[in-house]
Amino acid sequence: VCSSDLYGEVKKQTKDGFIIDLGDNAEAYLAREEMIAKEILRPKQRVNAILYSVNREGRGAQLLLSRAKPEMLIALMKKEIPEISEEIIEIKAAARQPGVRAKIAVKTNDHRIDPVGACIGMRGTRIQAVQSELNGERIDVVVWSDDAAQYIASALEPADVSGIVIDEEERTADIIFAASDQLARAIGSQGQNVRLASELTGYKLNMMLEDEYHARQQNEAQQYLDMFVTRLDIEEDLAMALVEMGFTSVEEVAYVPAETFEEIELDAETVELLQGRAKEVALADALKQQEDIQEPSPELAAMEGMTQEVAYALAARGVVTVDDLADQATDDIADIEGLGAEKAGQLIMKARESWFN
Repeated sequence: VCSSDLYGEVKKQTKDGFIIDLGDNAEAYLAREEMIAKEILRPKQRVNAILYSVNREGRGAQLLLSRAKPEMLIALMKKEIPEISEEIIEIKAAARQPGVRAKIAVKTNDHRIDPVGACIGMRGTRIQAVQSELNGERIDVVVWSDDAAQYIASALEPADVSGIVIDEEERTADIIFAASDQLARAIGSQGQNVRLASELTGYKLNMMLEDEYHARQQNEAQQYLDMFVTRLDIEEDLAMALVEMGFTSVEEVAYVPAETFEEIELDAETVELLQGRAKEVALADALKQQEDIQEPSPELAAMEGMTQEVAYALAARGVVTVDDLADQATDDIADIEGLGAEKAGQLIMKARESWFN
């Protein structure tokens, strides 16, 4: 549960944090790891924090506060910037190294308003008020975009990005720089800038100079070329043409529409021969993969509480028999989808029944 910011008074210090008096007989706990680095609190001092969780274990509910989480920054921005509280400007994401540096992504719902200018304020007054509350934490205001490349480039400012290649499926991006000084600026002191940009955008960012990127491209192209020459038994010129068209696997060659090859001017007979050969290789790969998959034993599959999906997932890890399962620890298999620690423990104990009979 995250709420807006709360004010309280430091009541007393404990071994690992502080008890905060919120008034009306309410107390909360601010742990040291939820404080800003190097900040010092004293008894009777007023402190601003967010309520991020309620611990219901033990005697009574315990309110847990934080000054270090990104939500603290978001709450302060809403407080200092009317356009945010009025939802004219929307906060899309935030990332922090508490007390040192932060990035916050914003978008405007009114094209007449500059979201960055509104957040910074006249002569920086608005953002300075937030920074002051966070012990001088430097805050970069980033324009959010639904274009991932544009968003990442903005998140890496003040560095000048030369190019971005995105892999949406893996949520990674190769960030290319023309000069080493721009690469250094993007990385930042102790990797601070790129780490926050990665957290803000949700992408793993791979930073490299243009020369390094081109060398990697050439190496990958050579690997694909060698693979096509060897596996499809074709001439190097044809293999290079496939690489230049963007093919990276035998399966792609096998199953794309035949018209795809028109741009390299292959005749219909050659296309049919090429795709036929590619399908044979792809089928052989699929059969080999099936042979490599272990089957669970009938006894394991028939165990009480066992499902077919879990049995095959166990077999894929080498847990093929009931005895194999009995030898496992709960933590070894609890991460299997549909299992969990409690059910994993029950299955293991069921498998161990033969030990005691």
